[in-house]
Amino acid sequence: MSFTESAHDMRDELVRLRHSLHTTPEVGLSLPRTQEKVLQALDGLPLEITTGTTLSSVTAVLRGGAGGGEAPSVLLRGDMDALPVAERNDLPFISRIDGQMHACGHDLHTTMLAGAAHLLSARREQLAGDVIFMFQPGEEGHEGAKHMIGEGVLDAAGARPVAAYGMHVVSAMLPPGLFASRPGPIMAAADVFAVTVKGRGGHGSSPHRALDPIQAGCEMVSALQAMVTRTFDVFDPVVVTVGQFHAGTVDNVIPDEAYFEATVRTFSQANRKLVKRRLVEVVEGIAAAHGLDVEASFGRGYPVTVNDADEAGFAGRTADELFGPSRYFVSPQPVMGSEDFSYVLEQVPGAFVFLGACPPDLDPASAPYNHSPEARFDDSVLPDGAALYASLAMSRLAS
Repeated sequence: MSFTESAHDMRDELVRLRHSLHTTPEVGLSLPRTQEKVLQALDGLPLEITTGTTLSSVTAVLRGGAGGGEAPSVLLRGDMDALPVAERNDLPFISRIDGQMHACGHDLHTTMLAGAAHLLSARREQLAGDVIFMFQPGEEGHEGAKHMIGEGVLDAAGARPVAAYGMHVVSAMLPPGLFASRPGPIMAAADVFAVTVKGRGGHGSSPHRALDPIQAGCEMVSALQAMVTRTFDVFDPVVVTVGQFHAGTVDNVIPDEAYFEATVRTFSQANRKLVKRRLVEVVEGIAAAHGLDVEASFGRGYPVTVNDADEAGFAGRTADELFGPSRYFVSPQPVMGSEDFSYVLEQVPGAFVFLGACPPDLDPASAPYNHSPEARFDDSVLPDGAALYASLAMSRLAS
């Protein structure tokens, strides 16, 4: 029986696990309920299981029966955390935790990885090496992958893995069941630019007697966009988006300070370095022109997620062999989102693959996207995701 046939035989169990995870989402690095459900899903399998000390991670190692000696290993990763988003859906398995939701589909990733553990355990004697299953908390801004690397996940089987693979579902953009990836950069680096504009408060009726930080701050926000278009090549893109701006308390008082933050997305180290300098130059120049002071800081977030060219090609060929050539395509450009699987790919060659999970009653072009409180994901992709995880591991070890 093939991986796809075996996975589809497990469909009901996979759906039950995904729904159970969806109803009790947890945010951040501490996911005790999620960890317990993962351990229950792996119970009885021939795995060497360890849990994290600083986070609720689960690392499971499957020793292949056909490896012998210094067997190679492959790492498969699934993230487990949810988002601080209040779900707006009418699903029968809607989140029961106020203000928390699996709005990015990590409940599907966890389920597919658990499914792959079952599929590979059933073929343990045929595995020409070991498989590390990395169940990771804290992807959503908490650097969970970095924490797990620090606790030794890459060395869990002994020698470092020869390859690492991750997968991510999308609730829009791709049709359901379609896999997509590309060689090279596939997701952006994500940094944070924080600015405090310091002026002098006063009466709203007499702005000339004050130093207005709101006016200067608004000018900075607009100028940052112009700077991006006039500094950076569109074929090595940079995105700067101001996501919050705070100032003032009432309509007729000019405040002393204004504060805003922006997310900064880049795909190259050169641009990541240059944009930091240019952002600071812009806000300092505008502040000086208005006679105000400014404090600007640049916090580094996740690095660029870079697929190894050979491993991305291998992932595509594996998907073609499993599902036919109509189910995989090479993405023409990367995605501006960011991923902490990037920390794994900095140390191990591998590939990150997207999987369309838009429900069939929605149009992928207009469906609510990941992180939306209305995001929905189609359960029908669970068996195929599990089958691809398993096939990537077995085929890569065999090669």
